[in-house]
Amino acid sequence: MTGYLTTHVLDTARGLPAQGLKIELFRVDGASRALLKTLVTNSDGRTDEQILPAAEFQTGTYELLFHAGDYLDAIGVAPESPRFLDVIPLRFGMSQASHYHVPLLLSPFGYSTYRGS
Repeated sequence: MTGYLTTHVLDTARGLPAQGLKIELFRVDGASRALLKTLVTNSDGRTDEQILPAAEFQTGTYELLFHAGDYLDAIGVAPESPRFLDVIPLRFGMSQASHYHVPLLLSPFGYSTYRGS
């Protein structure tokens, strides 16, 4: 089996997929991190391609940055200064070659995540 990484972002305040949300993927090695990819969610709140496809998969520590503030601005949520949620970092480990699904449930004042399937 080969590993790969996917996500799904849902706007729980509106009950809709979060379309147009920028996501960055970093590989973390100790105190350093390297940007691997930048993607944007589609009309279903997913990325058009796997965030980390099997051909690029390696075990290790990764970080997804979800640019929630820009998304909230784009959909017209009244801005705050500073916004309560702006960039949401999720750091996680992938220890074996399998499907890692890291969804984000988002509202202007909270979020949750889990390892999905």
